[in-house]
Amino acid sequence: MNRRGPGTRATHQALPPAMRDAVDGFAVHLAQVRNRSAHTVRAYVADLVSLLDHAVRMGCTAPADLDLGVLRSWLAKQRTTGAASSSSARRAAAARTFSGWAHRSGLLATDVAAPLATPKTRRELPVVLRADQVATLVEAPGRDPPSTSGHDGPAAGPRDAASTGAPSAPTTGGASPEVGQTDEAVLSRDRALLELLYATGARISEVCGLDTTDVDRERRVVRVLGKGNRERTVPYGLPAQRAVDRWLAVGRPELAGPDSGRALFLGARGGRLHPTTARRIVAGYARAAGLPPTSPHGLRHSAATHLLDGGADLRAVQELLGHSSLASTQIYTHVSVERLRAAYRQAHPRA
Repeated sequence: MNRRGPGTRATHQALPPAMRDAVDGFAVHLAQVRNRSAHTVRAYVADLVSLLDHAVRMGCTAPADLDLGVLRSWLAKQRTTGAASSSSARRAAAARTFSGWAHRSGLLATDVAAPLATPKTRRELPVVLRADQVATLVEAPGRDPPSTSGHDGPAAGPRDAASTGAPSAPTTGGASPEVGQTDEAVLSRDRALLELLYATGARISEVCGLDTTDVDRERRVVRVLGKGNRERTVPYGLPAQRAVDRWLAVGRPELAGPDSGRALFLGARGGRLHPTTARRIVAGYARAAGLPPTSPHGLRHSAATHLLDGGADLRAVQELLGHSSLASTQIYTHVSVERLRAAYRQAHPRA
């Protein structure tokens, strides 16, 4: 069974045996048959544990006791606790997925969740940096001196500059003469990370999961393993190539240790760079540069929007981002239209 938080784990252990077995079987199905990411498995399992706990409180002792009324009662309870519409939609999806699996597995006589409606969600347009703002962000490492410790890691706080390798406040000028080799290595890593995130539009988990063998420096492409273990090849540009080359030649050897393996990006302690740390790196440099709050996903949004603004084909952007559905990519056309409308309203005399 996958690792879960103490609340979910304790609730799972308190379920009747038939319910616990159903949760564990569903987790295996999601991970091994459906090839869902570890994050999706954790979320769906937590939702299922919550649903079955609610069902037990309504008198159910086994999955066979579930019916549409129990599911609707559970979703209604979630809404009364202030759950966001997106969370309600995910929980409904988890319930439908479990119900379909349980029916096929013989745990339910019918697919009781089939009539369950999906709560409507209002999809927010992503925040997108301008091209000049992205340039400011990706060029920040090396322009500003880093913190003196050079340490990073998932355990550090989000405002701990030392955890990110990013400067704690914007400064000017070149690197300080007191900066040590480790600090220079962290700076070269940060520059390569930022450049590659924007150049490829890849998810932070995908970039942190890259090995050195996934980078084809001659063809200037990276092999990315995305959601559902789907592999894709993504190109990157000259600035990213220069940054990655410098990191591999100068920075990575300085940070590499027994736990490095083939990981492309390393933390200050030599292990594979953790996505949580990478998020802090991006946020730290954006904050130091005076930019809007920015995350790795914000760079992904920006890359997709700038490609479409530049005339890229929607399906090409879909392939680059690794979206299984074109509908997921179409939100970026909405971003571009909204940017055009804003420019029109500001500039046209009769807007």
